Amino acid sequence: MWTQLVTSFCLTALIGAALIGSVVVPPEGTSSTVLITPAAQEEISEVQARIDTTEAGALEQLKAERFDRSEQITLLGKLIYFDKNLSVNRNEACTFCHMPEAAFTGGVSGLNASTGSYPGSVRTRFSNRKPMTHTYATYAPVLHYNQNQGDFVGGNFWDMRATGLRLNNPSAEQAQGPPLNPVEMGMPDSACIVYRLSMRPYRALAETVWGAQAFVIHWPADVEQVCNSPGPARASDPLPVHLSAVDRGSSTRTFDQFAEAIATFEASTDLNPFTSKYDYVLAGKAEFTADEKAGYDLFRSSTTHCNECHRDGGPGEEPLFTDFTASNLGVPRNRGLPFYEENTPDQFGYTANRLGEGFVDLGVGGFLRHDPQLSAEQNPNSQWEKLAQSFAGKFKVPTLRNVDMRPRPDFVKAYMHNGYFKDLKEVVHFYNTRDVLPRCKPNDPGEKVSCWPAPEYLSNENKRQLGNLHLTDQQENQIVAFMRTLTDGYVPHEK
Repeated sequence: MWTQLVTSFCLTALIGAALIGSVVVPPEGTSSTVLITPAAQEEISEVQARIDTTEAGALEQLKAERFDRSEQITLLGKLIYFDKNLSVNRNEACTFCHMPEAAFTGGVSGLNASTGSYPGSVRTRFSNRKPMTHTYATYAPVLHYNQNQGDFVGGNFWDMRATGLRLNNPSAEQAQGPPLNPVEMGMPDSACIVYRLSMRPYRALAETVWGAQAFVIHWPADVEQVCNSPGPARASDPLPVHLSAVDRGSSTRTFDQFAEAIATFEASTDLNPFTSKYDYVLAGKAEFTADEKAGYDLFRSSTTHCNECHRDGGPGEEPLFTDFTASNLGVPRNRGLPFYEENTPDQFGYTANRLGEGFVDLGVGGFLRHDPQLSAEQNPNSQWEKLAQSFAGKFKVPTLRNVDMRPRPDFVKAYMHNGYFKDLKEVVHFYNTRDVLPRCKPNDPGEKVSCWPAPEYLSNENKRQLGNLHLTDQQENQIVAFMRTLTDGYVPHEK
């Protein structure tokens, strides 16, 4: 049995000793086994229990006598966000990869420390990237190309593929990605989301918000069977829930409303409270320590260039610590990603990564190329395709707000698009010394300290704003100290 599993899934060498161990059979209703140690499985179970508790609390709120319109839509979005029944195996909610206590990004320390990426509803399928934070993500504008700046600005996902062009809302379009991604929630058809929504206990609230027509759809007799089968759909049958043209139109509109409700929840103060120590300092209600102040001064200096991309606001701007552009920082490949080994058909015949070890994540450039192996979404603007090569290897500049938020001190977070870095000090040290320290040899014990591996994609590497900043160890620590002031939930001391 062990030999068959290792041969079939080839995940052992990459997931690492912290996660690999005995075979754990997922809960009833799922259709695969996964190689995760009992300790890691226990942590995942704890996360799932917190998700269930939050969902139950949100369902209790439905009993309130009156909500205003904003409260209705926000509660509906929250109920959807925490509902694991909207995944193919009814085992993975949106929030599984976006937990509140970890700044709405990956909430499983063991996965952050090893793989960096998370398993999908089919637990043997892992994504090729770490989950982005959802905090402050709704401030991203619709993706556009700034000709004078020579940059794409806006959109969501690491590769900006949730453009917002169709719904005029990048966060809403981002919300439509994971449910249909085979390595995430795994549904074969957007109609399956609508079908599952129609059976949830918050259906009445959805009809109040969206209208009574939202679920007036004639479902085919085999809809349950189709929606219990992991995606992707076959190329010969891309919409396997066979609906009439009118019913398909109704289903598509309800799927859009589903996404808009999630975006409304993500725009709420639950995710965007502006309650960090930095915000209190800005309001004159707290003071930085000496190291935090020194770190902030360095952050905004021409020595580090940090503030050029991670902007702390200007006239009329919220201090979001991102400029919504993309950059290639020269981040090394994260060889802990199980995605590199997902190069053979799984038990459902799906091959997540045809290129195997040859896969190179091209980020925004991959999205612009119209290559389905490199991006789950097609570039909607043919004029952008000619820019693909100049944006190859570039990834969206994330907000630094809540960059150090964690549920406990020993909780490990992962950083960058592939989760290569596991500590803020590593990140700052990389910015400081990328072009100074030698290349690491294979299995070099000095990796991340006295040497750096080669970048995953060398072309288009940012040479102007990082690589040799001439910072001392103390100055690196001071920048880290400042970034930790960006964690929401700060309680100022009374004077």
